[in-house]
Amino acid sequence: MTFGSEYLSEVKMNHFISCVAVFLFLFLADFSASGQVVISDDGSGTGTTTWTNDNTYILDGFVFVNAGDVLTIEPGTVIKGQTGSGADASALVVARGGQIQANGTAEAPIVFTFEADALDGSTPFNVRGQWGGVILLGNAQLNSSPGETQIEGIPDTESRGRYGGEDDEDSSGSVTYVSIRHGGTDIGAGNEINGLTLGGVGAGTNLEFIEVISNADDGVEFFGGTASIKHVVTAFCGDDSFDYDEGWRGYGQFWCTVQEEGEGDRGGEHDGGTDPEDGLPYAHPVIYNATYMGRGSDAGRRALTFRDNAGGEYHNSIFYNWGKGVDIENLASGEDSYERFANNEIAFAGNVFDGCTGLGLDAGASDLFTITMGSGWSSAADSTEAADASAAALEASFAGNSNVVTASGLNYAISEGSGLLDLVPSEALLGGTAATNPWFDQVDYPGAFDPSEDCTWLDGWSMLSARGFLGCSTYIQEAETSTFQIYPNPSNGAFSVRFEANLANAVIRLVDLSGKLVFREQVNAASGRVVECYAADAVSGMYIMSVENGAETFHARLIIE
Repeated sequence: MTFGSEYLSEVKMNHFISCVAVFLFLFLADFSASGQVVISDDGSGTGTTTWTNDNTYILDGFVFVNAGDVLTIEPGTVIKGQTGSGADASALVVARGGQIQANGTAEAPIVFTFEADALDGSTPFNVRGQWGGVILLGNAQLNSSPGETQIEGIPDTESRGRYGGEDDEDSSGSVTYVSIRHGGTDIGAGNEINGLTLGGVGAGTNLEFIEVISNADDGVEFFGGTASIKHVVTAFCGDDSFDYDEGWRGYGQFWCTVQEEGEGDRGGEHDGGTDPEDGLPYAHPVIYNATYMGRGSDAGRRALTFRDNAGGEYHNSIFYNWGKGVDIENLASGEDSYERFANNEIAFAGNVFDGCTGLGLDAGASDLFTITMGSGWSSAADSTEAADASAAALEASFAGNSNVVTASGLNYAISEGSGLLDLVPSEALLGGTAATNPWFDQVDYPGAFDPSEDCTWLDGWSMLSARGFLGCSTYIQEAETSTFQIYPNPSNGAFSVRFEANLANAVIRLVDLSGKLVFREQVNAASGRVVECYAADAVSGMYIMSVENGAETFHARLIIE
């Protein structure tokens, strides 16, 4: 499936022109007609207020939502941070006890970016570090002593930068359909800001449909807490994609990362305690349905690293195009991440590894796992013996929990507008391990995206979709008349597809403008063959037909009257 040939966004319109108009308003306008409101903070913070979508809000420095205050941001609102570093850096910080209600929609996402971004597609995806990012601080538990600390990047003299406490159900508000772009500025001493930072954020916080694009540091980082997050993507970030520290114990599902060739570090950098390293509670998040696309084999970049007593679980996930697989720290003291594995606090089940370790599909479990032997071993022989035993245990666990090394069907070629970034796995990979916790959606595929759907959950609202990297946006590439023809068109729901080319194992799909599938059939299409189709549940309106044969996808519009 190739997403350069794309479908319409999930917009309930009756015709193509209206849909394009909505797309242009949301993503290509420079919002110059909107009023600009500069927001600075003298200590009083934002107060309890609403930022409306008829204004563009300019962050002048660090702006806080103070304890007891609620910042509401309307769908479609644009917030821009002033460009600068060090003392001139800008960011939005929700302090402990404050809340943010930033709930965009698929049709009207909330966008955070830097002041000079015209939002017209002219800013390259490799522009990073232009402003800070979004920081949420809460009262949930950490494993650092004494149980609260200062978030990185904010001076100790600023009391609103503290996070951590005893309330694991704490709420910092709700963030949905939000795109955070081009952040991660250096705020001093080589300390960059993450795109989205979650410090001690509790389980009462709602986080879903979030995009972090082109951040100079990590995409998303958790510092302790119990926050959970669904439908999140990081892309083209300069450091790690997903990072956690200080005992994070939340859940994650439908995570995706895409790294630029030559940029970025680990897909997941997973640390346990900071001070002390063996502090409790241990980090033990559970993640289902991740898709991690790496930068390739250069520089040995790892899909995952576990160290400093960090635990964690990955289920039904895809790791593609990484220089190395999984690295687990093993110290002589026994207080390390390998100890977490031995106690069933690190687990891998139902995962797919494709193109990792630079060995492609020839890699086995022994190639995927690296045991980093830390300090304290009395001799090289002891260290070697322990490493061999650890590797053997990991390999046995890998094989016994439905993990495989196989082709995923993903496609990696980063080029803006190329249409060659395909995140949807092959339908041959259907299956996986069932989640027992009711927080997780029960799905029957690995990775973040459903192989039976022609559109991804990134469609329409994300920058990846708007800039032509993927998704099913408003750009439709019509089928060549030499490929297939539809008649009659308009139709009453019964129509014929005549193939003018040989397309073995072709899949015919018909979807409405919301992305709902109304017809599907697999055929062996020889030149001249006519396939009779009937969309029994279709109502009047415009539909998009695709014909896919694995290597190519062709599209056409069909009107049903």
